[in-house]
Amino acid sequence: MVKRRRPFGFGDFFSDFGDLNDMIRDMFENMGGMRLPERFREGEPIVYGVNVRIGHDGKPVVSQFGNVEKGKVKEEREPLVDIIEEKEDLRVIIELPGVEKHEIKLDVSSGQLAVEVTNPERRFAKTIPLPAQVDEKTAKATCKNGILEIVLKRAEPLKERPGAKIKVE
Repeated sequence: MVKRRRPFGFGDFFSDFGDLNDMIRDMFENMGGMRLPERFREGEPIVYGVNVRIGHDGKPVVSQFGNVEKGKVKEEREPLVDIIEEKEDLRVIIELPGVEKHEIKLDVSSGQLAVEVTNPERRFAKTIPLPAQVDEKTAKATCKNGILEIVLKRAEPLKERPGAKIKVE
């Protein structure tokens, strides 16, 4: 018997992943009779994750991404999104792997940014609440290597709050 060499010194770490697809299918079917839609059975990914960051107010902001919502598999995925708040701008970074810029539809209104991808093989969609009011007419978007970056000017620049000295007792 020839022993296969494992990459990067992981030894037998990967040996338990042999039937991962079958284990995931069984897990979904055992969760209250939940079944995967037929079109997701072979070769289609099921993606779910969370992104945690610290907001400008110092509190954690948790957002979800993927194509699973409330125990159901959706046809489109929610992309991973990060919002960077700058003094005069909001910078929204959206990961859209494998998507070309002509396949992206963007709409900003009422304090929300909606993104939709029209590629039937790589479907993404998400409505993102914006943390500040923006001037929609100044929006600029670029897409390079599946990373969409949207810069929106704030309607009012972020006001610096004066700090305060704290006396240690």
